[in-house]
Amino acid sequence: MVGQYKEVRVLRIIGLIGGMSWESSSEYYRRVNMEVKRRLGSPHSCHCVLYSVEFARMQTLQHAGHWDTLAETMIDAAHSLERAGAQCIVICSNTMHQLVPDLEQAISLPILHIGDAAAQFLRGIDAETVGLLGTRFTMERPFLRQRLESHGLRVKVPSEQQRHMVHRVIYEELVDGRFLEDSRRQFQAVIADLATAGCQAVILGCTEIPLLIKPEDSCLPIVDTTGVHARAAVEWALSE
Repeated sequence: MVGQYKEVRVLRIIGLIGGMSWESSSEYYRRVNMEVKRRLGSPHSCHCVLYSVEFARMQTLQHAGHWDTLAETMIDAAHSLERAGAQCIVICSNTMHQLVPDLEQAISLPILHIGDAAAQFLRGIDAETVGLLGTRFTMERPFLRQRLESHGLRVKVPSEQQRHMVHRVIYEELVDGRFLEDSRRQFQAVIADLATAGCQAVILGCTEIPLLIKPEDSCLPIVDTTGVHARAAVEWALSE
């Protein structure tokens, strides 16, 4: 009853680095709050702090290869979250996990890695060989694949032509909130090829892709990295 108060469990504070893009970051915020509500009941919500970067600058720096500048930006964001009271860091982007080693050297807060969350989900469905979709940085560079492989997973990526298509759709459509049926069909064809190649599941390794591809759109079980990462963050926040 309103006006009657009782002591409630205090959640540890999650620090979210978002804005990459804000379309998926808003989904992170929704997911962590829904997960807290699911676990603790209404009217509970997530105790979190969000630092949102300006994505046009981040995108330009990514494609220009200025990862040192990007690392400085991410470190500044993490320090801002720490000063605001955050007790862990959640990077709301698969691609920017490339900079986790830089952040780990610069900050004292734990970083909840999206690859660990994905691997935990895959163990739960007994999938060992998985396809990986994402930006070309995520699909072609080793930072996420090696993290997944450290959990005993085998990781496959699409062909070069398919990787180009996936990357283009992410940056030209999904980050702008455009979800086209033709692009959905192209993604479905890529997933079907990964299934033919022996994959038992597919990781949607860009936080925008789950906005386009839902479980019913895929012939393989999907790993929604936004969802599993948000759940891992809430699990951490509720832990002692």
